[in-house]
Amino acid sequence: YDLYGLETVSLRYFNVFGIGQDPDSEDSAVIPKFTTRLLANQPLTIYGDGEQSRDFTHVDNIVEANLLALKAPDGAGRMFNVGCGERITLNRLVALLEKQFGVKAQVSYGPPKTGDVRHSLADIELARRVLGYSPTINIEEGLRLMMEAMRGRKPC
Repeated sequence: YDLYGLETVSLRYFNVFGIGQDPDSEDSAVIPKFTTRLLANQPLTIYGDGEQSRDFTHVDNIVEANLLALKAPDGAGRMFNVGCGERITLNRLVALLEKQFGVKAQVSYGPPKTGDVRHSLADIELARRVLGYSPTINIEEGLRLMMEAMRGRKPC
């Protein structure tokens, strides 16, 4: 933006989830992996104690942030975090999935992965102020929407 004057906006997404993610991809997020395994009555593996946290955000929040960034008069040349601004531990995620899907998870804990970030949380204040971004779908609502979309379909 500074070098060529080309209007650009950078958005940094935090742990995006929603229907259509490939749970078998090496880069797949934890929610499609856990959901697929949970519904197949397979054990879930958490690397570490499960108290590591992430800022999970539903894909609809991402779409909204992208649309807002297209129209924001003061967004050019800036970078914005896009998430929900809420930390969810992996242990809490498992409990939310159990509640949403009405099943009990078999969880095993392994050694922490080398280089894994302990806590991740999006500071979305700049996106709120400049873009007018406010996440409308929290983790519970996002999991509910995902479950509804999965009815009659292959998990994730």
